[in-house]
Amino acid sequence: MLTLCGFSVSNYYNKVKLALLEKGIPFNEELVMTGSKDEAVLNCTPLGKVPFLRTDEGALCESQVIVDYLEAAYPAVPLLPADPFAAAKVRELTVFIDLHLELVARELYAQAFFGGTVAQDVQDRVRKQLTKNIAAFKRIAKFGPYVAGDTFTIADCAAYVSLPLVALATKKVLGEDLLAAAGIDWKGYAALIGARPHAQKVDADKKADAARMAAAAAAAKQG
Repeated sequence: MLTLCGFSVSNYYNKVKLALLEKGIPFNEELVMTGSKDEAVLNCTPLGKVPFLRTDEGALCESQVIVDYLEAAYPAVPLLPADPFAAAKVRELTVFIDLHLELVARELYAQAFFGGTVAQDVQDRVRKQLTKNIAAFKRIAKFGPYVAGDTFTIADCAAYVSLPLVALATKKVLGEDLLAAAGIDWKGYAALIGARPHAQKVDADKKADAARMAAAAAAAKQG
């Protein structure tokens, strides 16, 4: 049995979780927070990052590595086209979302979601880079109605969990939703994917885990 390790507030954890659910693969979940110094965790994910996946053959870390493994090891319900070039185009979109949108916007999260402050020069740099990257993403994204075309794919597992974060972080910190400003109807897209039962499961678990973490933080302050 596969075990997905991490926590349900993590968008990359949810990227993998959504893929597992959509493919109908049985799996367990194990709560592991990012940055763990536990030797058993570091043996699975050397940087202490989540998610990671325990398999009968060993552990895998990095969300894209995990979903590629799932696609190869459990082909019965594919989330990639059979054609190699078409599959590569889906992976291309996923890389754009993970690296060129979410990872850049992540520099704003401290202020957007965690009560911190992001320096003005960082805000300016992120705005400039994201504006460029979103325009590039728009050239290859289809939204027809799914991000890669007419079929739900791995790219949707990435887009559904990360595009809202990019939009909300830029709105809160930069004063402008850069995705919407570029003409990307991410809200309509999120509503489409959010109607899927497996996406609803991911969202419900995320909400519950966020409440758990908030309660733990409040208890730690009182203690």
